[in-house]
Amino acid sequence: MDRKLRAIVFDMGNVLMTFDGPYFASRFTDTPEDAALLNDALFGAPIWALLDSGTVSHETALRVAAAHLPERLRPNLDECFHHWPELSEPLEEVNDLAIRLKDEGYQIYVLSNANVNIMAQLGHAPATPHLDGVVVSGIERIMKPDPAIFLLLCERYGLAPEECIFIDDNADNCEGARVAGMHAYHFTGDAAELAATIRALG
Repeated sequence: MDRKLRAIVFDMGNVLMTFDGPYFASRFTDTPEDAALLNDALFGAPIWALLDSGTVSHETALRVAAAHLPERLRPNLDECFHHWPELSEPLEEVNDLAIRLKDEGYQIYVLSNANVNIMAQLGHAPATPHLDGVVVSGIERIMKPDPAIFLLLCERYGLAPEECIFIDDNADNCEGARVAGMHAYHFTGDAAELAATIRALG
């Protein structure tokens, strides 16, 4: 098939699946004040990025987050930490697009800054059974926007960067993909515009 694009590479959070730390925290607490405390100690804290980088364990992340909360919120933290992926919902239009693209002969991948238990969240995405591969920062210990993680995906799956388009809700991550030689699209919620961009690239 004579195409400029061969592979469509999706981020997970807020592209294929929702990720909303304040909302998740609110579901495991009783007041807005407690939800803010929980979010700030977990999803909004530096330890969350370290967990996604693969440089700390889940046990360490939980212990550090707990140290930033009052004792009464420790049970809430434990429940949130272990069950928030159940609240992550598929972005249906993007999943539908991914499946259509796969049916049309494109390869589809996920490249995500996420921890080693990514499938607790990604496993709920309708596109997941159709994926040709997944690259996860917590496993590789390289994080977007480092161009190295995009090049790792290409090397692992036999792709040329210029044959790929990377889709992310973070503009810095898109720039990292461009530095690696990929096309990139900053996704802000318009699946129809994303589809049109892919079609234009061919």
